[in-house]
This record gives sequence, C-alpha cells and structure tokens, in this order.
Amino acid sequence: MSGRLEWQELPAGVRVAVQDHTGLVVKAESASVGRNSAFAASLATADGLVFCKGGRADSPQAVMHRNEAAVNPFLPEELAPRLLWHVERDGWLLLGFDHVSGQHADLSPGSPDLPLVADAVKEIGKIEPLRAPRRMIADHWEAALADEPADGWAAHAPRHMRGSTLVHSDLNPLNILVADTARIVDWAWWRTGAAWIDPAFAVVRLVAEGHRPAQAEEWAAQFDGFREAPAEAITAFAASLVCLWERRFAGTATTEAARSWAEYRTANGPRFP
Repeated sequence: MSGRLEWQELPAGVRVAVQDHTGLVVKAESASVGRNSAFAASLATADGLVFCKGGRADSPQAVMHRNEAAVNPFLPEELAPRLLWHVERDGWLLLGFDHVSGQHADLSPGSPDLPLVADAVKEIGKIEPLRAPRRMIADHWEAALADEPADGWAAHAPRHMRGSTLVHSDLNPLNILVADTARIVDWAWWRTGAAWIDPAFAVVRLVAEGHRPAQAEEWAAQFDGFREAPAEAITAFAASLVCLWERRFAGTATTEAARSWAEYRTANGPRFP
C-alpha cells in the first residue's frame, strides 16, 4: 500500500496503547506487501515479534479490520495467526497478531507448496460454521453483480453460492505463508457460502501462476465440495469473476486467468443453467 505509515508516524497515544500490550517496541519493520492497512509492521519487543496492522477507525478499511477481528476466535491457531489484542485509540484501530514466519506460497505447477496449501484449504472447510457470525457471500455477490452488466452464466452465480461453510475468499499467494505447514492470513473478506467456493477461488490463482485450467481443476477436485458441485455452479462462478474483475482489475494476471478459465468452461458453446 502506497503511503503506509511508519511506527514513529503513528500518534503518540496510539503507540502507548500498543505498548501497553507488547511492552517497549524496539524496532518496527513495515510490511512490503498488502494494500488494505495504513499501518502494517512486524514489531520487535523484549518478548519477541508481533505483527500489527490497522488504520484510521473511520476509514473504509476499518470495516475489514473489524471483520478480521470478529472471525479470528473461530480459527484454529495452526491455520491462522491468533489475534492477541486490539487497540482503538485517538481515531485509530490496530490489531496485534502472533507473528508468523514463512514464505509466500508458490502456486506454480509442480511446486512443493501445493500439498501444504491444499491441507490448509481443507482445514478451512472443517471449521464449524455455526460458531461464526454469518456474512453470506451469495448476498455480497448478488449486490456486486447488480452494479455490472451481468447476464448469461454470470447472472446465475449467486444462487449457487449459498451455504454455511466458512469462506476465506482471497487465497492469493500473499495471503498464504508456508513453512512446515501453510497458514492463511488476512481474513478481512471472509464470508459463509458453498463448500466449493474457496477451492474455486484457488483455481483462478493456480491458472494465474501457470497451470492450465484443466490442471487447476484437477487439483481442486481433491476437495469434496468442488468435486461434488454442480458443473453449472462452477461455470457460473467463473463467468461472474470475469464480469466483476474485468472493469475493476482489467489486464491483471488474475483477471486474465479468470477469463481463461471461463472460456475453458464454455468451450463447447454456451449452455445456461
């Protein structure tokens, strides 16, 4: 995120409130990736490292930070960093997490990270849905498509997306940290929905990293939700991604991957559910 603040640029009262939880911060290293936090850094203290992120409490991004804080208690510690504390002071909202070491996932064909990523995606699908507050991805998708010229396959996507499974919905490599296992970070966009949705999001990421659509779908078929999903649900979802992304993120590798996947799904001519 351009314009990200350094530790010393935060208001003094905010820094004091953070250090009430962490002890003295002796060093702060700003995160080099990400775009949703005005402040994001690894904080070094006498007790070790803490990852801290957040921004103005009245900013649009604050909603995402609150979403992440709300779902964190329901996430297994072996899957996602534990939220240690949050601070709301002087117009700022900051979250403090266990610091997770690891490299961003390599999703290219043949990568040794792929089995670890698959294990993590399976763990997301096992989280008890009734314990988490509900935010339906189908409703979000329907509202988003209402602002786009959605027709054909894309218009049918929301009705296939209803369900009670926890969905991360942003499984890009920057949100997957790999060491001995893969851990999933940045839960700002979590929703609840059909069990096939996260594996389907992963298909797009795999295609963007060099997999052919058929290869990516073969990888996703290890997940029961994806393998058992109606074919029309997957096709409608792929088409809806193109509809939503081609104007907002035109020309990006991810948008082009979604287009390739949608074209693969409809290669034998259009069939509408």
